[in-house]
Amino acid sequence: MSMLATALTRMSRNGVSAAIARTSAVAAHMSTSAQATPLEQPVLFESNGATRTYVLNRASKLNALSGDMLKLMRPQLEQWSKSDLCKIIVGTGIGRAFCAGGDVATVLQHSLHDATRSKAIEFFKDEFEMDYILSALPKPYVTILDGITMGGGVGLAISALFRVATEKSVFAMPETKIGYCPDVGASFFLSRIDGEIGTYLALTSETLAGREVFELGFATHFVSSRTVPNLLTRLSDLEDPTFAMIDRTIEDHHAKRLPDEPVGKLTGRTRQALDMAFRHDTVEEIVEDLTKLASSSDDSVAKWASETLETLHMRSPTSLKVALEAIRRGKEMTLLQALQMEMGIATAYCSGASTDFTAGITAVLVDKTRGRPSWSPDQLNNVSDAIVGRFFERDSSYLSAMPTLTPPDFISNSKQDPMKFALPSEDVILQIVQSKARKDSISLSDLLAHFDTLYSGKHGVAEKVVEVVKRNCDVIGNQGLEVVNYKEQL
Repeated sequence: MSMLATALTRMSRNGVSAAIARTSAVAAHMSTSAQATPLEQPVLFESNGATRTYVLNRASKLNALSGDMLKLMRPQLEQWSKSDLCKIIVGTGIGRAFCAGGDVATVLQHSLHDATRSKAIEFFKDEFEMDYILSALPKPYVTILDGITMGGGVGLAISALFRVATEKSVFAMPETKIGYCPDVGASFFLSRIDGEIGTYLALTSETLAGREVFELGFATHFVSSRTVPNLLTRLSDLEDPTFAMIDRTIEDHHAKRLPDEPVGKLTGRTRQALDMAFRHDTVEEIVEDLTKLASSSDDSVAKWASETLETLHMRSPTSLKVALEAIRRGKEMTLLQALQMEMGIATAYCSGASTDFTAGITAVLVDKTRGRPSWSPDQLNNVSDAIVGRFFERDSSYLSAMPTLTPPDFISNSKQDPMKFALPSEDVILQIVQSKARKDSISLSDLLAHFDTLYSGKHGVAEKVVEVVKRNCDVIGNQGLEVVNYKEQL
């Protein structure tokens, strides 16, 4: 579920109650009653040639995902899944966000009272089931991340085979900022991203912007925002589109890197430091390594480590430990298993397993204080294994109200790999380099030619291969004549 960019627009200094009153008024106004006109509906549905598109339509709320929206989308997705006329399903949003996350204000208010707590839990159930449905649609699924995509918005997008980022994309899982934990399948997808980038993003709530959303694997393609309308037209014009046809159509709209465009911030030595620090299974060990790196002779690494320490200090200690545990467990789970685990975590938060959810929203979103919220426990060493266990252990009383996720029968039984059309993973790149260069060196140009053939000229592959190789291998020689010598990975 999301939490930050969305809720900022929903809450004010008048307090949670006033915010909820306004939320209710907005929900009533935007409900799909007989009086509502199509443009007032929070989700619009469009048919155009081969494509069927849902359009999140709450621009003033950054397309915050509400329970009503989820209930509108599910039957429509079922209808499209069964229709022979629907060839491609597309997800987009109105305004400057695809979807900035879930309706945190309403969920919090419901969770505070025994009589309404079930409504908060029901929202999570509906949201997580929607995320799973979108991961297993029987039709090709394309999402356009042309703007803010956070929390619940990431859940809607991340399992699509085709995830299109633009220079306007802003990606984050910001839950630890407000005393919650990354969900919507984050324990599954963040644990499978290159190195420890997923762990870093889960714990810090840091954002990615523009091209790096594509380069780090959260999007499969990168286009200019101004070309999105033409891209959607091209997709709708396809007759009996195959996955390969859709991929090539999007590739044809790729926006090349500009000469003055900066490289991603999580590359080179900073990335090496990140992987080293965040490889641990305890937050204390991560902090210990970051503390050492803050004294590094490399100024950029030292600066990054110091800033990361400051960021982690601002986060809920309980959230940090719960998030890390979820990421580590999620690596060994299927998506449905990970979502069910996260259903338990969400239920525990709604049931009072930690007061940090309320404290975080009050401090960050209501009072809008810049200082550290009043977390409890206040320090990492006071967050015991027993506290963390409240969110995971089967006999935890805080999980007693956890529902079982029940995917519908219209979804596909044979799921596609969401990374199929993304850039190759770092592990794949290094395996190929090892096979080519382990016994003898290979020229960088020959290596790039091999990858170009292997990935059918996909844009961005060469740039990623060069970054991975230079960070993990010995590359010697002058530009254009570089030779790669493979180094055994530790």
